[in-house]
Amino acid sequence: MQEERFERSGTKERNLAIELVRVTEAAALSAGRWMGKGNKEMVDQAAVDAMRSALDGVDMDGVVVIGEGEKDEAPMLYVGERIGNGTQPEVDVAVDPVDGTRLLSLGIGGALAVVAIAERGSMYAAPPGVFYMEKIAVGPAFKHVVDINAPIAVNLDRIARVRDAHIDDLTVVLLDRPRHQETIRQIREAGARIRLITDGDVSAAIQAAMEDYSGIDLLMGIGGAPEAVLAAAAIKCVGGEILCKVWPRNEQEREQFKADGIDLNQVFRADDLVKSNDISFAATGITSGELLDGVQYFGWGARTSSVMMRSRSGTVRYIQARHRWRKGVH
Repeated sequence: MQEERFERSGTKERNLAIELVRVTEAAALSAGRWMGKGNKEMVDQAAVDAMRSALDGVDMDGVVVIGEGEKDEAPMLYVGERIGNGTQPEVDVAVDPVDGTRLLSLGIGGALAVVAIAERGSMYAAPPGVFYMEKIAVGPAFKHVVDINAPIAVNLDRIARVRDAHIDDLTVVLLDRPRHQETIRQIREAGARIRLITDGDVSAAIQAAMEDYSGIDLLMGIGGAPEAVLAAAAIKCVGGEILCKVWPRNEQEREQFKADGIDLNQVFRADDLVKSNDISFAATGITSGELLDGVQYFGWGARTSSVMMRSRSGTVRYIQARHRWRKGVH
């Protein structure tokens, strides 16, 4: 009887993971129509509307923990919104209908639709006013050697030693932002290669953590706090690690955080950002990037490329799907 219950539970988890792919596919198919049209607002609205509609039919009792903002800022997918059809399981939900809104609006590669779920109460919700975190993301081989408080050169040397390589063999990915000028200087001084990205550090963190993406050894730098939680969900599925610290944008924000009791020295690991070990993650490419191909439209329908991950099994599945607008049309 116990084995039967376990099998039924495992089947439901697998079905739920597939449903999440359908959710990200819906968002990608809708938002992809706005590729390169220069309208970030319509890109986001199309993705949010489609994702919210698709989530209504998912077998779960979900609460949005990472979403589009507070209720007064976002009519749908706001933090605290209940989603799903109300059946078990009870879960936290993290969504990013378009990771890389600017990328999509300009027709640049790398935009994704992303959703992750984990057991209720397990996902980290950043305190009000906390928008950014300093981050390091790595794959399973390096998870025990990196230290966010260590000098950049030290972390690079440790990773090179584990890889039995030289530092100049390593590639670091980070956002191309003025705030990273000193980080870039130190990476260059240490001798590692750098890949700058304009947006989309969820995708970059995932690539850094996946062993089959050997071209990227680690992600470093400062990015969004919500994106850190989404990245942590995927990274736990593949056995990697992400280390984060709250990052104040200026001295005024630093003093406000201290007054609010926020410990700026606290290091968050993947297990702190998503405490559950029962995580499902899905992403669908909207514009073609290194992680996933983008949506392709045809007269008969469209093709999508997605990735689905589950932490319980450690499975990573790549899904190529055809979506026909009318049955029988090729």
